[in-house]
Amino acid sequence: MTAAALPVSDEQRAELARMAASTALPHRTVVQARGLLLACDGVANEEIARRCAVDSDTVRRWRKRFVDKGIAGVGVIAKGRGRKPSLPAGTVEKVLKITHRERPADGSTQWSTRTLAARVGVGKDAIAKIWADHGLTPWRVETFKVSNDPRFEEKLVDVVGLYLNPPARAVVFSFDEKTQCQALDRTQPSLPMKKGRAGTMTHDYKRNGTIDLFAAMNISTGEVLTELRKGHTGADVLRFFKQIDAAVPRGLGVHVVLDNLSAHKTPEIQKWLSHKDRRRWHLHFTPTSSSWLNLIERWFKELTDKRLRRGTFSNVSELTEAITVWAEHWNLDPKPFIWKATAESIVEKVQRGRDTLNQIKSQTDH
Repeated sequence: MTAAALPVSDEQRAELARMAASTALPHRTVVQARGLLLACDGVANEEIARRCAVDSDTVRRWRKRFVDKGIAGVGVIAKGRGRKPSLPAGTVEKVLKITHRERPADGSTQWSTRTLAARVGVGKDAIAKIWADHGLTPWRVETFKVSNDPRFEEKLVDVVGLYLNPPARAVVFSFDEKTQCQALDRTQPSLPMKKGRAGTMTHDYKRNGTIDLFAAMNISTGEVLTELRKGHTGADVLRFFKQIDAAVPRGLGVHVVLDNLSAHKTPEIQKWLSHKDRRRWHLHFTPTSSSWLNLIERWFKELTDKRLRRGTFSNVSELTEAITVWAEHWNLDPKPFIWKATAESIVEKVQRGRDTLNQIKSQTDH
């Protein structure tokens, strides 16, 4: 069947062909583009309707809109047509207001899709879609702590500067203790993983003692020095400092990033550092409530996730051996953690946090 061909330029025909072959455009747009290409070839409206599974009046509307608007009109839903909104006017605004400002009548700390649906009088799927459209996740909560250290910016700039631009002829270490590592054993044997089932372990456990882990990471190589002790007094810290000192060749400076634990500043440590042989030593303290600034914490997470959390230990000796072996294998192929954030970007983010906290506090006070 033939009919008057739809007038179209070479550029428009090429664009219609691209749209008709698309796998990303809406189905409506793709079908219309295919129909209009047939119309360009002079195929009759009834035949186009049959091939596109629509009626001939729809094809006529496609042709008219293309003549009036060109490519811009392909796939566009005409005013007054299309699916009508299923929610009463103002529902979205009401859901957002309640989600942000109100709590359920039973005192729950957050809404669920079902409780809010019952409150507003719509379906739970509608609530879920509104939350998704506006990026809201009331069921989630994340922890944070903005440091109140009066020297926060000064210490931040010092530590980040050390990460991004380490001094020449020096070794930079990130040091901390992982205290009270527990030798935990499960109350029943764990079941192995098999097809269709993950490995299992009991939710409860038996405590078989604790050990303190001292660790210092060379930030340029990723190699980690470790020592396991029964405590973390100033004497224990000093012993580990001596281990670090012995590991660094003479002639190189020693820079250590560490937190403000009192055991790191005892008189015996200060006396040891003041000796002329320790003039190469420099301590860089992180701000209070800023453990995230210490790179060794990332290594502690690796150790916990890959060896300790799912491990079982009947005594402290087994735990000690497990940590020692895992650290030795790490050092066979160490991987440094690369710090990328600038001090300026962190300060800006922290300042936004402080401003928000001050605003909330001001609203609460009033």
